Amino acid sequence: MEDTFTPNNEQANSEIQLNKRRRKKSIVWEHFTVETVSAGCTRACCKQCKKSFAYITGSKLAGTSHLKRHIALGICPVSRRNQEKNQLTPYTPASQAGFTGNSTDAPKRRYRGTPVSANIPFDQDRCNQEIAKMIIMHEYPLHIVEHSGFINFVHTLQPQFNMVSFNSIQGDCVALFLREKQNLSNTLNGIPGRVSLTLDMWTSDENLGYVFLTGHFIDGEWKLHRQILNVVMVPSPESDDAFAQAVVACLADWSLESRLFTITLDQSFSSETMMGNLRGVVSVKNPLIFNGQLLIRNCFARVLSSLAQDALGAMTDTVKKIRESVKYVKTSDAHEEKFLELKHQLQVPSVKTLFINDYTKWNSTYHMLAAACELKEVFSCLDTFDPDYKEAPSMDDWKQLELTEAAKSDDPFISNLTKPLQDKFDRYWKDTSLVLAIAVVMDPRFKMKLVEFSFSKIYGAEAEMWIKIVDEGIRELFVDYVTQPPLLSIQPAYVEEGTEVISQTYMEEGTEVIPKTEMTDGGPLLSDNFDVLAWWKLNKLKYPTLSRMASDILSIPITTVGPDNVFDTVGRKIDSYRSSLRPVTLEALICAKDWLQNGATEPDMSVPPIVKMEF
Repeated sequence: MEDTFTPNNEQANSEIQLNKRRRKKSIVWEHFTVETVSAGCTRACCKQCKKSFAYITGSKLAGTSHLKRHIALGICPVSRRNQEKNQLTPYTPASQAGFTGNSTDAPKRRYRGTPVSANIPFDQDRCNQEIAKMIIMHEYPLHIVEHSGFINFVHTLQPQFNMVSFNSIQGDCVALFLREKQNLSNTLNGIPGRVSLTLDMWTSDENLGYVFLTGHFIDGEWKLHRQILNVVMVPSPESDDAFAQAVVACLADWSLESRLFTITLDQSFSSETMMGNLRGVVSVKNPLIFNGQLLIRNCFARVLSSLAQDALGAMTDTVKKIRESVKYVKTSDAHEEKFLELKHQLQVPSVKTLFINDYTKWNSTYHMLAAACELKEVFSCLDTFDPDYKEAPSMDDWKQLELTEAAKSDDPFISNLTKPLQDKFDRYWKDTSLVLAIAVVMDPRFKMKLVEFSFSKIYGAEAEMWIKIVDEGIRELFVDYVTQPPLLSIQPAYVEEGTEVISQTYMEEGTEVIPKTEMTDGGPLLSDNFDVLAWWKLNKLKYPTLSRMASDILSIPITTVGPDNVFDTVGRKIDSYRSSLRPVTLEALICAKDWLQNGATEPDMSVPPIVKMEF
């Protein structure tokens, strides 16, 4: 039977084509359906009140503005009743559709996949947890839940939300802390090696002490971790047993009594009595503390900060003059414009930018002085170019800065400056050289070769004696590991016979990672991408005992502060608000933030490490 062509078919086909061309993107179609009333007549029907509206009549398209008004202005009786009942607006043009009740306002484009808030179920408990997480991550005060501005803001977003009280949100923060603590405890129980601690003392205006105990360890995948374990409040931070009490509490809290490897602390808070107390606490159940020689009493960052402050303190007047000159240039656009114009005229090649230093960061003072020193010619001529400039440093001031870069200068000022600094660093080196040397031996690129190379430069004729101390020390530590069973009973796939032979092989065999030809007078040439932990992960079966040693030794921290505080010149403080909190709440807020941040951090996998398997 042949198809017949009629006007009705033509109209139906055109309507189909029209519908295909016009994809309904407006948000009003979440509230309306399209119904064909008769040939050439299509109407829009409200899903709630069932009232119908003109949409398509013949070739005329009525549009959707009247449909929007029906919902947005509350004309629909069913929608209005639901709004009054639930205090929820099922259609919010300002936030969802991007138009107001005015029919002349064009709606913003609505993208596919945009969720409609009315369809998302409300979860009070989840909201409470997210507020607790927000307070922890951004260090907001717990009292934010009582601030009228925050309450109004939340109720505008979600009228159904019942704002929590101070006590409730405090409990939610502690509950989140306990959940994260259990996760970290499970991680610690599963690591094959030991944990090293750093102790850092913070103080409050009330003269209370807060000991931050941070654990450093390498997990089964040979990833290095740094996690705050406890924040212990001590009423008398100057007492000799303050650190010992905090360490005992930490070890008991995490069941680490027999798994502690080293302790690193800041000498400014330690005394001989305090060090003796710490040795007594940890040595009973930790034979690998190596007669206290792995108890590091000097934080490397604090030592450098002390040296820098001593050096800058000897040049206080010079630093002040240069800072005032930099301040004169940087605090006025007109002054800086004249300075740059003079620099251009003098053709000074420096590309460094001037900036005013931060007194609490000694490296910022160093960089300020270094930049100013390169621009000294401009500063020296600035008073003739800018009559308002009155703070020009003298030539002696500039000469003093230049001489400080020559540590071996015969100038009396430099000699008097560097000698006490050298003595202070020598004391640090004496206390930590063994630990640092053993860590170098655990690097397969160097082993004892770099120790021998470096000590010959440092000690000269006495180098052989110091090299022997390191060699005997690492062999003694190796014997301790041989006699001590692994913390986790994980049997490797194979173990070469005779662990002593394996140790001897590692210590004395040459390495193929860096050829001997690359050992120059300036030391070995290093590869930036070499991953020493990945190397040990691949070679742990060949060196089962040494790999256990490496896991513990390479996680030893030499500083008690984090990367953001390496250059601090002032002690860390707990503000008055946080010190007013209960100790358990303060610990929960600080530790949970650290754990959440570290848990969200992913390693940079863009550059693959250079790892070599030894056979």
